[in-house]
Amino acid sequence: MATTISISQELLLKLKERKLYDKESYEEVIWDALEDSMELSNETKKRIKIAEADIKAGRIYSLDDVKLELGF
Repeated sequence: MATTISISQELLLKLKERKLYDKESYEEVIWDALEDSMELSNETKKRIKIAEADIKAGRIYSLDDVKLELGF
């Protein structure tokens, strides 16, 4: 369902600046902005902790390592 809202010209310009590509909708721009302020889910927090532990333990690969492994 679409709803029309009134916004100032200044806000419109700010939204246009945030577009990642020309055909990105304003709804996508607004969702991206909202996502920045949303709390991370418990699952995401858990995965971040695992990733941090992997980094500390040296269980990481550089892009060059991966390319070499894959033969690129």
